Amino acid sequence: MAESNKMKDMPVNKLMIQMGIPMILSMALQAVYNIVDSAFVGNMTEGSEAALNALTLVFPVQMLMVAIGIGTGVGTNALLARTLGQGNHKKAGKVAGNSLFLGGIIYVVCLLFGIFGVKTYISSQTVDPQVISMGTSYLRICCIISMGIIFFSLFEKLLQATGRSLYSTIGQVVGAVVNIILDPIMIYGIGPCPEMGVKGAAYATVIGQVASAVLLLIFHIKFNTEIVKKLRYKKPDMKIIKGIYSIGLPAIIAQALMSIMTYSMNVILGSVSVDAVTAYGLYYKVQQFFLFAAFGMRDAITPVISYAHGMADKARIKDGVKYGMLYTLIIMALGTILIEIFAVPLGEMFSLSGNSLRLCTDAMHIITISFVFAGMNIAFQGIFQAIDGGLQSLIVSLLRQLVLVLPVAWGFSLLVLGGAPDMLMWWVFPIAEAISALVSVIFMIRLNKTKIAVLN
Repeated sequence: MAESNKMKDMPVNKLMIQMGIPMILSMALQAVYNIVDSAFVGNMTEGSEAALNALTLVFPVQMLMVAIGIGTGVGTNALLARTLGQGNHKKAGKVAGNSLFLGGIIYVVCLLFGIFGVKTYISSQTVDPQVISMGTSYLRICCIISMGIIFFSLFEKLLQATGRSLYSTIGQVVGAVVNIILDPIMIYGIGPCPEMGVKGAAYATVIGQVASAVLLLIFHIKFNTEIVKKLRYKKPDMKIIKGIYSIGLPAIIAQALMSIMTYSMNVILGSVSVDAVTAYGLYYKVQQFFLFAAFGMRDAITPVISYAHGMADKARIKDGVKYGMLYTLIIMALGTILIEIFAVPLGEMFSLSGNSLRLCTDAMHIITISFVFAGMNIAFQGIFQAIDGGLQSLIVSLLRQLVLVLPVAWGFSLLVLGGAPDMLMWWVFPIAEAISALVSVIFMIRLNKTKIAVLN
């Protein structure tokens, strides 16, 4: 079977696995960047606690950059897959070209923030001069050299839309390996490289990201033959840009809400204790390994269902919904089991001890209860995006990461300050995910009637 036809002809359960596994690995490796940086800086001989706190504070902006890049890529992915499903290769070229134009705009915004806004952002969360200095240095490097993560996100989705997700995974693996090799060399100063501390962690990260982006650019040029690559197709076309963001904006907002939620939780938890901020930040990075894996499965769900939607094939759409949900829930169930079993060793990996270790372990045991509900929500969001249910996807994001989280977290923080057990803070997340999952089911029932059942 020709690779170009597998989106149309391959059984959906097999297609989901073939496309999903590379995407899952790719997204999981994305989480590795942050985990590895934290693990290495946590073992620095001096200033390790301040460094870990600094990385926790910069994390929301890192997630925001990823959110904008991935969200633009998700919109490109779904629109490109649908266009290819319709057999319109010229338009497919324009979709790809406009996505790269948008990538350039996104990079300029990140660059300007890196130059002018970083210190103000860090200072809004702490008054510790060492943390401010470390956080500013790390984040400035990540923003100024952000072209790697932005264009990697776009080329990854261009390859996934044509069914060539294996190549995006290769690029991600290369970037992760580069990062892991360079982290100890640049952080601790090994061989001719001077000791750079958190700056070294930042440089290792961005070099890995740039390596991934360059490799995926090569793969896109060589293997994405269905996409017409002409310079004039990079000229901005507002109709296509609107089409990209009509699908991608909910994904951007969904990812961006993670940044807003994390930043706000840092502020709320900071009123309880510094240890709570550090514990939450490190747990969040551990949980992302499985959440990002679920996002990878979602990114397989979206083009498969979107392609079938373009063909008006109800049977393949329904199979996409069924198997996409099943595989996502398997991932999250596995994540629940592993984190519950290895909570203490995971905390110790970051050199935590005492109250910080206890808080982080409590977070792992409690928040992880929400994984199955979170998996349902993530899978439903991918389904909604594929069948023009962007509004429904946005509402679920707002519920699970903002509306049902921050007010409850603030209220629980007051109870903790009044003498309630500090583990109460972590129950916010299972509550939010469970309620959001119920809303997602209701939305799916309605969209099935209006978007799927009506197809010829």
